[in-house]
Amino acid sequence: MRRRVARSLLAFVMFAAAVLTGTVASAGPAYADACYTWNRTLSQGASGSDVRELQIRVAGYPGYGAVLAIDGRYGPATAAAVRRFQSAYGLAADGVAGPQTFSKIYALQEADCSPAHFDFAELNRCNSTWGGGNVSAATARENAKRTMWKLEALRHALNDQSIRVTSGFRSKACNSAVGGSTNSRHLYGDAADLGAGPHSLCTLARQARNHGFNGILGPGYSGHNDHTHLDHRSSRFWSAPSCGV
Repeated sequence: MRRRVARSLLAFVMFAAAVLTGTVASAGPAYADACYTWNRTLSQGASGSDVRELQIRVAGYPGYGAVLAIDGRYGPATAAAVRRFQSAYGLAADGVAGPQTFSKIYALQEADCSPAHFDFAELNRCNSTWGGGNVSAATARENAKRTMWKLEALRHALNDQSIRVTSGFRSKACNSAVGGSTNSRHLYGDAADLGAGPHSLCTLARQARNHGFNGILGPGYSGHNDHTHLDHRSSRFWSAPSCGV
Protein backbone atom coordinates (compact mmCIF):
# COMPACT_ATOMS: atom_id res chain seq x y z
CA MET A 1 0.00 0.00 0.00
CA ARG A 2 2.82 2.43 0.90
CA ARG A 3 4.46 2.09 -2.52
CA ARG A 4 1.15 2.91 -4.24
CA VAL A 5 0.68 6.02 -2.07
CA ALA A 6 4.25 7.14 -2.75
CA ARG A 7 3.81 6.60 -6.49
CA SER A 8 0.54 8.52 -6.52
CA LEU A 9 2.19 11.41 -4.66
CA LEU A 10 5.08 11.43 -7.13
CA ALA A 11 2.64 11.42 -10.05
CA PHE A 12 0.76 14.37 -8.58
CA VAL A 13 3.95 16.38 -8.03
CA MET A 14 5.13 15.68 -11.59
CA PHE A 15 1.74 16.58 -13.02
CA ALA A 16 1.63 19.82 -11.03
CA ALA A 17 5.10 20.72 -12.27
CA ALA A 18 4.03 20.05 -15.84
CA VAL A 19 1.01 22.32 -15.43
CA LEU A 20 3.14 25.13 -14.06
CA THR A 21 5.62 24.89 -16.91
CA GLY A 22 2.94 24.45 -19.56
CA THR A 23 4.29 21.09 -20.75
CA VAL A 24 1.13 19.00 -20.49
CA ALA A 25 0.12 17.93 -24.00
CA SER A 26 -3.49 17.00 -24.67
CA ALA A 27 -2.53 13.90 -26.68
CA GLY A 28 0.08 12.64 -24.22
CA PRO A 29 0.09 11.14 -20.72
CA ALA A 30 -0.74 13.31 -17.72
CA TYR A 31 2.51 12.41 -15.98
CA ALA A 32 5.63 10.29 -16.26
CA ASP A 33 5.09 6.85 -14.80
CA ALA A 34 7.80 4.95 -12.92
CA CYS A 35 7.13 1.77 -14.90
CA TYR A 36 6.49 2.96 -18.44
CA THR A 37 5.18 6.16 -20.01
CA TRP A 38 3.33 6.40 -23.31
CA ASN A 39 4.14 9.59 -25.21
CA ARG A 40 1.57 9.43 -28.00
CA THR A 41 -2.00 8.41 -28.63
CA LEU A 42 -2.17 4.95 -30.20
CA SER A 43 -4.72 3.65 -32.68
CA GLN A 44 -5.01 1.18 -35.55
CA GLY A 45 -2.02 1.33 -37.87
CA ALA A 46 0.47 2.27 -35.16
CA SER A 47 3.43 0.04 -34.42
CA GLY A 48 6.39 -0.01 -32.09
CA SER A 49 7.51 -0.90 -28.59
CA ASP A 50 4.85 1.37 -27.06
CA VAL A 51 2.16 -0.67 -28.80
CA ARG A 52 3.71 -3.85 -27.43
CA GLU A 53 3.67 -2.43 -23.90
CA LEU A 54 0.01 -1.51 -24.32
CA GLN A 55 -0.81 -4.98 -25.63
CA ILE A 56 0.66 -6.56 -22.51
CA ARG A 57 -1.66 -4.48 -20.32
CA VAL A 58 -4.82 -5.22 -22.33
CA ALA A 59 -4.01 -8.85 -23.18
CA GLY A 60 -6.57 -9.94 -20.61
CA TYR A 61 -9.35 -8.49 -22.78
CA PRO A 62 -9.10 -10.43 -26.08
CA GLY A 63 -12.65 -11.80 -26.06
CA TYR A 64 -13.92 -15.32 -25.46
CA GLY A 65 -11.40 -17.97 -26.49
CA ALA A 66 -9.04 -15.49 -28.11
CA VAL A 67 -5.41 -14.65 -27.37
CA LEU A 68 -4.00 -11.22 -28.19
CA ALA A 69 -0.66 -11.33 -30.02
CA ILE A 70 2.02 -9.24 -28.33
CA ASP A 71 3.62 -8.18 -31.60
CA GLY A 72 3.83 -4.39 -31.47
CA ARG A 73 1.27 -3.91 -34.25
CA TYR A 74 -1.99 -2.12 -33.48
CA GLY A 75 -4.48 -4.05 -35.55
CA PRO A 76 -8.20 -4.80 -35.18
CA ALA A 77 -7.62 -7.34 -32.38
CA THR A 78 -5.67 -4.82 -30.32
CA ALA A 79 -8.31 -2.16 -30.93
CA ALA A 80 -11.00 -4.60 -29.77
CA ALA A 81 -9.02 -5.47 -26.63
CA VAL A 82 -8.57 -1.77 -25.87
CA ARG A 83 -12.34 -1.24 -26.27
CA ARG A 84 -13.05 -4.07 -23.82
CA PHE A 85 -10.52 -2.66 -21.36
CA GLN A 86 -12.05 0.80 -21.67
CA SER A 87 -15.57 -0.54 -21.21
CA ALA A 88 -14.51 -2.59 -18.18
CA TYR A 89 -13.28 0.58 -16.47
CA GLY A 90 -16.08 2.90 -17.53
CA LEU A 91 -14.13 4.81 -20.18
CA ALA A 92 -15.34 5.83 -23.63
CA ALA A 93 -14.87 2.60 -25.59
CA ASP A 94 -13.46 3.86 -28.89
CA GLY A 95 -10.51 1.48 -29.25
CA VAL A 96 -8.05 4.38 -29.25
CA ALA A 97 -5.47 4.46 -26.47
CA GLY A 98 -5.18 8.07 -25.36
CA PRO A 99 -4.75 10.00 -22.09
CA GLN A 100 -7.75 8.49 -20.26
CA THR A 101 -6.75 4.93 -21.15
CA PHE A 102 -3.14 5.49 -20.16
CA SER A 103 -4.16 7.20 -16.92
CA LYS A 104 -6.15 4.10 -15.97
CA ILE A 105 -3.19 1.87 -16.80
CA TYR A 106 -0.90 4.12 -14.72
CA ALA A 107 -3.32 3.77 -11.81
CA LEU A 108 -3.19 -0.01 -12.16
CA GLN A 109 0.54 -0.60 -12.60
CA GLU A 110 3.28 -0.54 -10.00
CA ALA A 111 6.78 0.84 -10.47
CA ASP A 112 8.07 -2.67 -11.31
CA CYS A 113 5.37 -3.01 -14.00
CA SER A 114 3.33 -5.55 -12.09
CA PRO A 115 -0.42 -4.85 -11.90
CA ALA A 116 -2.02 -3.49 -8.77
CA HIS A 117 -3.23 -6.74 -7.23
CA PHE A 118 -0.43 -9.19 -8.08
CA ASP A 119 3.32 -9.11 -7.61
CA PHE A 120 6.38 -10.95 -8.84
CA ALA A 121 6.99 -12.69 -5.50
CA GLU A 122 3.49 -14.14 -5.70
CA LEU A 123 4.31 -15.65 -9.10
CA ASN A 124 7.66 -17.02 -7.97
CA ARG A 125 7.87 -18.88 -4.70
CA CYS A 126 10.67 -21.04 -6.09
CA ASN A 127 13.71 -18.77 -6.11
CA SER A 128 14.43 -15.07 -6.37
CA THR A 129 16.62 -15.34 -9.48
CA TRP A 130 13.98 -16.72 -11.87
CA GLY A 131 16.65 -19.09 -13.09
CA GLY A 132 16.77 -22.85 -13.60
CA GLY A 133 13.68 -23.22 -15.76
CA ASN A 134 13.26 -23.94 -19.46
CA VAL A 135 13.90 -20.31 -20.49
CA SER A 136 16.23 -17.55 -19.40
CA ALA A 137 15.52 -15.81 -16.11
CA ALA A 138 14.59 -12.61 -17.96
CA THR A 139 12.10 -14.45 -20.17
CA ALA A 140 10.54 -16.28 -17.22
CA ARG A 141 10.05 -12.99 -15.39
CA GLU A 142 8.59 -11.31 -18.46
CA ASN A 143 6.21 -14.23 -18.96
CA ALA A 144 5.10 -13.92 -15.34
CA LYS A 145 4.41 -10.21 -15.85
CA ARG A 146 2.18 -11.00 -18.80
CA THR A 147 0.38 -13.65 -16.75
CA MET A 148 -0.24 -11.16 -13.96
CA TRP A 149 -1.87 -8.63 -16.29
CA LYS A 150 -4.25 -11.32 -17.51
CA LEU A 151 -4.98 -12.26 -13.91
CA GLU A 152 -5.69 -8.59 -13.17
CA ALA A 153 -8.32 -8.62 -15.92
CA LEU A 154 -9.78 -11.86 -14.55
CA ARG A 155 -9.91 -10.37 -11.06
CA HIS A 156 -11.63 -7.22 -12.28
CA ALA A 157 -14.23 -9.27 -14.16
CA LEU A 158 -14.96 -11.13 -10.92
CA ASN A 159 -15.98 -7.99 -9.04
CA ASP A 160 -12.43 -7.16 -7.96
CA GLN A 161 -12.42 -9.87 -5.33
CA SER A 162 -9.08 -11.42 -4.48
CA ILE A 163 -7.58 -14.33 -6.41
CA ARG A 164 -5.22 -16.68 -4.61
CA VAL A 165 -2.16 -17.76 -6.59
CA THR A 166 -0.71 -21.00 -5.23
CA SER A 167 2.04 -21.63 -7.79
CA GLY A 168 3.78 -19.74 -10.59
CA PHE A 169 7.28 -20.02 -12.00
CA ARG A 170 9.24 -23.16 -11.08
CA SER A 171 12.84 -24.08 -11.71
CA LYS A 172 13.42 -27.67 -12.79
CA ALA A 173 14.38 -28.53 -9.22
CA CYS A 174 11.24 -26.95 -7.78
CA ASN A 175 9.07 -28.55 -10.42
CA SER A 176 10.53 -31.98 -9.72
CA ALA A 177 10.05 -31.53 -5.98
CA VAL A 178 6.30 -31.00 -6.40
CA GLY A 179 5.91 -33.76 -8.97
CA GLY A 180 5.28 -31.45 -11.94
CA SER A 181 5.40 -32.79 -15.48
CA THR A 182 8.68 -32.41 -17.34
CA ASN A 183 7.01 -30.15 -19.93
CA SER A 184 5.09 -28.05 -17.39
CA ARG A 185 4.39 -24.46 -18.42
CA HIS A 186 5.48 -23.47 -14.92
CA LEU A 187 9.05 -24.02 -16.18
CA TYR A 188 8.49 -21.13 -18.60
CA GLY A 189 7.04 -18.72 -16.06
CA ASP A 190 3.79 -18.37 -18.01
CA ALA A 191 1.54 -20.48 -15.79
CA ALA A 192 -0.36 -19.85 -12.59
CA ASP A 193 -2.24 -22.20 -10.31
CA LEU A 194 -5.18 -20.66 -8.49
CA GLY A 195 -6.73 -21.86 -5.27
CA ALA A 196 -10.32 -21.50 -4.16
CA GLY A 197 -11.19 -18.36 -2.24
CA PRO A 198 -13.97 -15.86 -2.82
CA HIS A 199 -14.57 -17.76 -6.07
CA SER A 200 -14.83 -21.47 -6.68
CA LEU A 201 -12.30 -23.24 -8.85
CA CYS A 202 -15.00 -23.70 -11.48
CA THR A 203 -15.83 -20.00 -11.51
CA LEU A 204 -12.16 -19.25 -12.13
CA ALA A 205 -11.91 -21.86 -14.89
CA ARG A 206 -15.03 -20.63 -16.65
CA GLN A 207 -14.20 -16.94 -16.47
CA ALA A 208 -10.58 -17.49 -17.58
CA ARG A 209 -11.89 -18.40 -21.04
CA ASN A 210 -12.43 -14.67 -21.62
CA HIS A 211 -8.97 -13.52 -20.60
CA GLY A 212 -6.42 -14.88 -23.04
CA PHE A 213 -5.39 -18.21 -21.54
CA ASN A 214 -4.84 -21.04 -24.01
CA GLY A 215 -4.34 -23.55 -21.20
CA ILE A 216 -7.10 -24.02 -18.62
CA LEU A 217 -7.12 -27.13 -16.43
CA GLY A 218 -9.37 -27.60 -13.45
CA PRO A 219 -11.69 -29.85 -11.47
CA GLY A 220 -12.36 -33.12 -13.21
CA TYR A 221 -9.01 -33.10 -15.02
CA SER A 222 -6.47 -35.50 -13.54
CA GLY A 223 -4.52 -33.95 -10.68
CA HIS A 224 -6.41 -30.66 -10.76
CA ASN A 225 -9.30 -31.10 -8.37
CA ASP A 226 -7.69 -28.76 -5.81
CA HIS A 227 -6.71 -25.90 -8.12
CA THR A 228 -7.34 -24.24 -11.46
CA HIS A 229 -4.30 -24.06 -13.74
CA LEU A 230 -3.91 -21.32 -16.36
CA ASP A 231 -1.13 -20.96 -18.92
CA HIS A 232 -0.03 -19.51 -22.27
CA ARG A 233 0.67 -22.65 -24.29
CA SER A 234 0.74 -22.24 -28.07
CA SER A 235 -2.61 -23.87 -28.79
CA ARG A 236 -5.84 -24.17 -26.84
CA PHE A 237 -6.33 -26.98 -24.38
CA TRP A 238 -9.17 -26.48 -21.92
CA SER A 239 -10.23 -29.29 -19.62
CA ALA A 240 -12.17 -28.89 -16.41
CA PRO A 241 -14.93 -31.47 -16.95
CA SER A 242 -16.55 -30.92 -13.57
CA CYS A 243 -17.02 -27.26 -14.52
CA GLY A 244 -18.28 -27.76 -18.05
CA VAL A 245 -15.00 -26.48 -19.50
